[in-house]
Formats: sequence, structure tokens, C-alpha cells
Amino acid sequence: MKQTTYKDSGVDLEIYAESMARLPKLAAQTFSNRVLRLDGGFAGLFKLNSEKIRYKNPVLVSCTDGVGTKLKIACLANRHHTVGIDLVAMSVNDAVCCGAEPLFFLDYVAMPKDDPDLLEQIVCGIVEGCRQSGCALLGGETAIMSDLYRVGEYDLAGFCVGVAEGDNIIDGHSIQSGDVLIGVESAGLHSNGFSLVRKIVFEIARLEINDVIPEFGQSVADILLTPTRIYVECVQKLLATFGANDGIHGIAHITGGGLRENVNRILPQNRKLQIDFCWEIPPIFSWLQKLGNVNSDEMNCVFNMGIGLVLVVRSDLAESIQKSIEFRTWNIGSVKSSS
Repeated sequence: MKQTTYKDSGVDLEIYAESMARLPKLAAQTFSNRVLRLDGGFAGLFKLNSEKIRYKNPVLVSCTDGVGTKLKIACLANRHHTVGIDLVAMSVNDAVCCGAEPLFFLDYVAMPKDDPDLLEQIVCGIVEGCRQSGCALLGGETAIMSDLYRVGEYDLAGFCVGVAEGDNIIDGHSIQSGDVLIGVESAGLHSNGFSLVRKIVFEIARLEINDVIPEFGQSVADILLTPTRIYVECVQKLLATFGANDGIHGIAHITGGGLRENVNRILPQNRKLQIDFCWEIPPIFSWLQKLGNVNSDEMNCVFNMGIGLVLVVRSDLAESIQKSIEFRTWNIGSVKSSS
């Protein structure tokens, strides 16, 4: 009688070892001198303080997220080197809303079978996201689960830990009537609303992943797989110049729920928003709206509509802050008193 092995259940330990052997060199590209090497260890080690950075009253900030059904697009296109950027962006962009410095990132990749080339593509994107946000890829987990995932599919999740000075945490308490809302441009869809996107593009319009869209001069894959913009460096420069809770009173990452819902999350009681829809909405949103016959309220609830980040700032500093931002910005409204 043949002896049963792990390989018989769908897990090939030799291929798994090959996959794991490729990852340390990739992760090391994100390391700073605050990472304590523990190759082969059971955990990652990171120094909170360094010779140049000393926190007096450190508060740890944690965020976790995934990429959602945008992964379906990556699988259709067989293009996996950008969704890792999305994965990192979704967490680090949340962390900086508190005024935090992202320190390190952990990833979780679930696959139906070992695939060293696919895993390497995914992790290359994660490494790029970590480099853009200045955080270390400190560790991760690759789970092989043939009973849960079909061949050609996988799932991603990520976890970011950051730190902020206790006295400089941005929690919305300093937002006041008269503050100005500065909208910072997105790179497109980012990583939200892709269940609706997929329905419009592939079910209603019956487009194929490699079809070229004349008005964009790009394929469906090119348009939909544009990575989420990472705002960490931009926000850190602004906080260093204008101050947390001094010039910058609130920050909102615009994800699922759209502009109004996400900015409302940081408003204190007795405050309300007055939003002026004055910015230039990227063509991708108008294209999807027309293609799927989606009403404007639904679009505004599902997508970022071209605004990836909102800064709530002192009115007298609004113009200077806008000039300091490397991306396109718009004055999109203000904060009012409310009963």
C-alpha cells in the first residue's frame, strides 16, 4: 500500500521551499537600520527608536486591509506585480490619517498550490509599496489551501504597524468651523468598488480583459490595474512643515463609501461638511457611469471619484498647504457648525 504524503493533499514541500527561498532578498530591499535581522526566526524585530529618531511618548498605530476583488482583474490579465502596491497602500494610507509614521508591514498570501513565479510577482509589488511608504516588509505568511481556492485564484491581506507621538495624534478633535477641505487627486479607481466595476465591464459591456478602449488608448487591464496612490511621503512632509493639529486638523483616506462617508468619520460633534464638487473627475469614472448606466449618487457612494485623500486644514494656511503638495489638489469645501 502506497504511503500517503503531504504532496498527495496538494502541498509540495520542495516547491514551497523554492518559493520561500526567493522572498528574503526581496524583503531585505525594504530594510533600514531599525530592522534587527533574525533570518529564519519566528518573528520580525524592529527598533522603535534610532540614532536619528527618538519618540518621547510613542503610540502604536495598526491597520489591516486587503485588495478585494481587484485580484480577479489581476488573475484575468495574468498580471500580478501591481496588486501588492495596492495591498500596502490600503493600510499605510489609513495609518497616516492619524499622523503616524508607518514602520513595518506584514503580508498574508493564500494560494491553491505553490507557484514560486506567481508569489515572487506578488511580493515584488508589496516590496515596491513598502519602498514608496518607507516601511519595512518585516515578515509574512504564505498559506497553501487547495480546498479553499481554485487554481488561478489567490487572496491577499496586509497588516501595517506605525507610530505617532502621543501629543501629535490626529483624531479630528481640532477640526473647527471654517476649516478648509483640500482634496488630493487619486490615481483612478484605487482598490474599491471592483465588484461593481467587474459587473459593468465584463457582464453589461461584455468587454475582454485585453480589449483596447479607444478613448483611453489603453487596454482594460491597463486601466483597471492602475495601482493605488500612496500618500505617506506627501503627508509626512506636510506634518513636518505645518504641524499635526496645528495646520493639519484632520486627514481622511477616501475608500469604500466615497468622499462624504469617509470625511464624516473624522468630524467631531457639532460639525458638518459643505462639499463643492468642483474638481476634475477622471474619465475612468464617467466611462464606467455611462457604460453601466449608474446614477451619480451611487457613483459617489462607491468610488473615490478622483479624490484619494482629504486634508482638513486651517483656512489661513490652505493656499500654502496646497502649493506644498506634489499632486493636483482642489479646495473642495469647508467645515460648518451644526446643531
